[in-house]
Amino acid sequence: MSELIPRNEVKTVAVLGAAGTVGASWTAVYLHHGFDVIAQDPSPALAERLHDFVDRATPALQRLHATTTQRGELKLTAAMGDLAPAQFVQENVPENEALKRQVLAQLDLLLDPSVVIASSTSALLRSQIVAECSRRPERIIVAHPFNPPHLLPLVELVGHSPESPAVRWAMDFYRQLGKRPIVVRKEVIGHIANRLNSAIYREAVSLVEQGIASVEDIDAAMTTGPGLRWAVMGPHLLYHLGGGPGGIAHYLEHLGPSQLKRWSELKTPALTDALKRAMIEGVADEAAGRSVPELEAERDAALIALLEALRR
Repeated sequence: MSELIPRNEVKTVAVLGAAGTVGASWTAVYLHHGFDVIAQDPSPALAERLHDFVDRATPALQRLHATTTQRGELKLTAAMGDLAPAQFVQENVPENEALKRQVLAQLDLLLDPSVVIASSTSALLRSQIVAECSRRPERIIVAHPFNPPHLLPLVELVGHSPESPAVRWAMDFYRQLGKRPIVVRKEVIGHIANRLNSAIYREAVSLVEQGIASVEDIDAAMTTGPGLRWAVMGPHLLYHLGGGPGGIAHYLEHLGPSQLKRWSELKTPALTDALKRAMIEGVADEAAGRSVPELEAERDAALIALLEALRR
């Protein structure tokens, strides 16, 4: 693989799908850290949506990531050809395999071979979305953030191999943004975090289906119990503590059977119309009249406070 552009020479970042939530969030991150951004999206609402999002996200970024760097300049475009000057690309087009294959193939031909191209896909396999890239597919990686990307540090990286130059390059690049990149060693649908998320949500929906608890109480069980612990340590390390002085070895030996018993009772719910109605009504009860923007603001304020507390 020929040389990639040195990370300290990256001055201009292209963000595709910038009118969407993830693309707008990435745009705010790059602008805050001093990168010029070429924001591309065919949506006629690009300017309104993006400027509004960046304005709302900037105070949080200033709190979480103090920087002496001057804010970058923003250029808006609907044309793919305007992305040619970019020295790094964050692609966020809709989660459609055919569309992503087409867009990544265009980028592969358009951009200098030294430029790393990162896709924010949440579930598609890298090997499939780069299948039509004929010039330099090995410089194309998956770099999946967790929403909202301007607040949450996680970025999941998938390359053509775990030790590929593009993956190593991206590890260092995202770290300079205050991110916590991790490497997915074997590509799989949903990467890591969304598979964990899906497993939890499957059981949350199953509990509703079985009539075991209300939507609000199920959510409360998460936010006032394991969710608080998981913000500090992951499940493996927490079960290590659960084993007492003997750690994870003691836990697996003496409490492993109880874990197996719980696993054996987990079910995959059938998403029937009746179950969907129960979930929709339960969420409405829990939201208690708060709109989606109001709930987003509440979530973001709590995330900022939590991130600041963890930093301390």
